[in-house]
Amino acid sequence: MRTLNGFSLFELLMTLLLIVIVTGLAVPSLSASVARGRQAAEIDALFHAVHRARKESVMRRKVVSLCPSLDGLQCESSKDWSSGWLLFENSDRDSPPRIDAGETILQRHIAGDRVRISANRKGFTLRSTFLRATNGTLVFCDPQARIPPKALVISYTGRPRVARHKNSRELYSCAD
Repeated sequence: MRTLNGFSLFELLMTLLLIVIVTGLAVPSLSASVARGRQAAEIDALFHAVHRARKESVMRRKVVSLCPSLDGLQCESSKDWSSGWLLFENSDRDSPPRIDAGETILQRHIAGDRVRISANRKGFTLRSTFLRATNGTLVFCDPQARIPPKALVISYTGRPRVARHKNSRELYSCAD
C-alpha cells in the first residue's frame, strides 16, 4: 500500500490563518519600533548640535545660533523644524537668528520626513560671554501617532535634556 505525502486543505488553511494572525500582531509593533528609531535619531542629532553650539560659542568666544531651515542655506522664520536646521556663528546677534554675509555655517542637518518637529522658538542662541542663552522646547512627533511625543528641553544655560512630561507631569502634545 502507498501512502500519500502532503497536506490536507484543512491543514493548509489553518497554517495560513496562523501566519496571518502572527503577521497581524507583529506589523504594528514593528511599525512603532521604526517610528521610535526615527524619533530618537532626530532627537540625538539636535541634542548633539546644541552641545556643539555651546562648545563652539566657548571656543570662538562668539554667539552661535541654531535655526530651522528648509534649504540648508538660510533660516526660516517659523517654529517648524521638520525640514532641518542650521548651526552658525551669529556675529551680529540678530533675533530671531538669521544668516547674514560673513557668518559661518558650522553644521547643516536635513531632517527625515517621517518626524514632525515643532518648537516654541524660531531659533536658539548660545552665548559664552553674555549672561543667558535662549531657552525653549522642541517637540518631536510621529505624524501617524504610533508613538508618544518626546521633547528636547534646552535650558537658559544651553543644556539640553530629553523629556516625556512637562514639569506639571502633563504629557507633551503634538500641535495639529
